[in-house]
Amino acid sequence: MVVQKMWLPVDIRLPSGPQAALGILAFEAAAAMSKLLSLQRSLSEQEVARLRSDTMRSPGVAYLNSTDQAFLLRLACAELVVSLDAAAAAVARLGLRCGLDFGGVYASLKAGSPDARLDPLVAKGLKVKAKKMERLVASTAKLCSEMEALDELEAAERKLAFRGWSRLSGPIPAQPVAPPPAGDSPGADSLQQELKTQRLKVRRLKEESLWNQSYEKAVGLMARAACAVFSRICTIFGAFVPGLPPPLPSTATDSVQTRLSKLLNPRAAKAKAASGPITRRDGPSRVHPPMVSTSCPIIGLRPSGQKTTVDWRKLLDAPARTVGGAGLDQQYANVIVSAEQLLQMEAEGRQEEANAERAEMYEMLPAKLRAAVRSKLRDWWRDPGPLDAGLAQGWKDAVDRIMAWLGPMARDTVQWQAERNMDRTRRFDGGSRVYALQTLRWADKEKAEAALVEVLVALSCVCWYEERRRGSVRL
Repeated sequence: MVVQKMWLPVDIRLPSGPQAALGILAFEAAAAMSKLLSLQRSLSEQEVARLRSDTMRSPGVAYLNSTDQAFLLRLACAELVVSLDAAAAAVARLGLRCGLDFGGVYASLKAGSPDARLDPLVAKGLKVKAKKMERLVASTAKLCSEMEALDELEAAERKLAFRGWSRLSGPIPAQPVAPPPAGDSPGADSLQQELKTQRLKVRRLKEESLWNQSYEKAVGLMARAACAVFSRICTIFGAFVPGLPPPLPSTATDSVQTRLSKLLNPRAAKAKAASGPITRRDGPSRVHPPMVSTSCPIIGLRPSGQKTTVDWRKLLDAPARTVGGAGLDQQYANVIVSAEQLLQMEAEGRQEEANAERAEMYEMLPAKLRAAVRSKLRDWWRDPGPLDAGLAQGWKDAVDRIMAWLGPMARDTVQWQAERNMDRTRRFDGGSRVYALQTLRWADKEKAEAALVEVLVALSCVCWYEERRRGSVRL
């Protein structure tokens, strides 16, 4: 199989002599790699088809967020570009340590400079590189956890040694007393053996992971991946989203690729290696091929020749009329998830847990929603009527209908927030992403609150019916 190469439009001056290893910066590099892998997976044919056919047309997104496909595509594209910008910034910082000006390369690429455009077929080569990146990220993540375990063992060793010396405190003896050997303490031998094994494990993982990789290799790998991801974004969204670079004229493809190949590999160029230019294939432009047709066409194509400067980060700012604009998306999502758990507890008969969950759920409600729920329930509580199983089933069906589309949006909101607040245990997670357009962040505030009030009112009635039914059975 022939693997296509990636060329970068900059005269790269790599330092001569032995290359420095990443060392402790391997963890920053692994986090950037995992983000690039996540973007690459999100831009696969399968994920793009799912975005267009399922996510953008889900009932919750259509009702609460928008039915404007062009608007939803702009949101998805902006989120991908902003995430790629963060990864590219990390690559640029590491690149400065080995003489690679990737920041300039990436800026030229986003600006649409002719010298910065690259062969879109490199996206196929990224699949091969992605496997290597996955191995490096996995071994670096394993190294991180093993180093933490080593730190704990070393702390235990220091604590054990301190205990041995503390036994010598008190009056100064007549004759000098030597500190007790490590083996005298119970468990010291096993601790020393664990330390030895753990240090060997850490040493082996350093060899396999990014720790001992040179800046040149790691940055070159991530730079190619970042450029390929941006090329893929242009391929998928370029026809629908303004602000992405225009296609490169096919007549300039060969000359640009030839020159950039020599710039990326200055040593090979000086040695006159036989890596010549890739022959241009006949046919339509490969920078912006037509999107694969699906059963759900996208409306609102971008006019040809339009060039617009876009602040991608500003596009992701939710308006004040939305749940995210009011800063309530995480809070409402937690309430909805608690309502789902409460329904399950009621169905399984876990009454005490259900009562505790219901009290905690109502504590999470803002004062406005709490007053709205109380107002709707006030008249009904005055005259609840006889115990009616049919009416209770109607409440249950109403809750199930709303939660069928509101529940997934709440769970996606929780996951979306977790992805943007990754702690050390999740920063190497390169799985497919959740888009903001499928969360409560862009949901219409009035519609979302009305749906949430209906759920809570019906849920209160269901719980009330279950309490009365159990009370009548006991009597």
